[in-house]
Amino acid sequence: MKEALFYSKINGQSVRCYLCAHNCLIKKDKKGICGTRQNIDGVLYSIVYGNLVASNIDPIEKKPLYHFFPGTLSFSISTRGCNFKCKHCQNASISQFVEMQTRQVNPLQIVENALNSGCKSISYTYTEPTVYFEYAFDIAKIAKQKGLLNIFVSNGYISKEASEAIIPYLNANNIDLKGDDEFYKSICGARLQPVLDTIKRMKDSNVWIEITTLIIPTLNDNDDFLIWAAEFIKSVDPTIPWHLSAFYPAYKMNDKPPTTLSTLKRAREIALKTGLKYVYIGNIQDNEGANTYCPQCKTLLIKRQGYTVRLKNLNADSCSICGYKVEGRFILS
Repeated sequence: MKEALFYSKINGQSVRCYLCAHNCLIKKDKKGICGTRQNIDGVLYSIVYGNLVASNIDPIEKKPLYHFFPGTLSFSISTRGCNFKCKHCQNASISQFVEMQTRQVNPLQIVENALNSGCKSISYTYTEPTVYFEYAFDIAKIAKQKGLLNIFVSNGYISKEASEAIIPYLNANNIDLKGDDEFYKSICGARLQPVLDTIKRMKDSNVWIEITTLIIPTLNDNDDFLIWAAEFIKSVDPTIPWHLSAFYPAYKMNDKPPTTLSTLKRAREIALKTGLKYVYIGNIQDNEGANTYCPQCKTLLIKRQGYTVRLKNLNADSCSICGYKVEGRFILS
């Protein structure tokens, strides 16, 4: 347990949390929406600090990040909790149910474990890293000193203040763009605009970003949303990779069928016609939709099958056929 960042004391022993866009008013002995920050006698604490629920060595492609040092490994960690209540959460057992067994691991040990495992980065993932910000922040500072890269896999609901604190230590961020505002309100218990703000802020701060949308039948697979989402991404930067991921029934959403490959291919075609340069199909087998092609000459640059990655015609960070410089981070210094 550690005193939280980004809060103020108000009205006696109540506090206002400014970690994410919920800006929770938390009364004495109560917790915020995330379930990970508790008001104890007028002081806000992170009650998940150091309480690890998951740690794994993952391919960077699993985040998913396709233009961020492909083929490398990332030491992936999480605590419990989330500031969203997504009805389709695939990690609900650790994001939504906060009473579970954890193990205490201090930030330095996390970094040492990552180094000893041969990973090039640490990913804060599985649950929402914003809700264990203090833990991730302390780890990220040590990781940077030791030459490791830091990655958030996030819903993007982080506040401006918290974003500005982590950005100097953050190298990449995969951000979910889940649906329209009604989708966020009815399915996630949140709002769309703060997510859009985070995407722009991270891009403007030179953090490498990729965006993921889980395509759910009847909820966000319609052309209107797909065109709007593609246009928004293009307005930020048409070179941002967009991952279109297949939905499978989970948690409280078992009434929807799995996403079909034809739906994902249609979504990808819409995005490419809109002008996005890199659009990927994930969570389902599709060789073409997993590969990276040169936007200029259409040459195959990176071939992916599952998490197996083969660099085909990529010379450092450029197409070996036409010389086009591929957007991303490809050269480890």
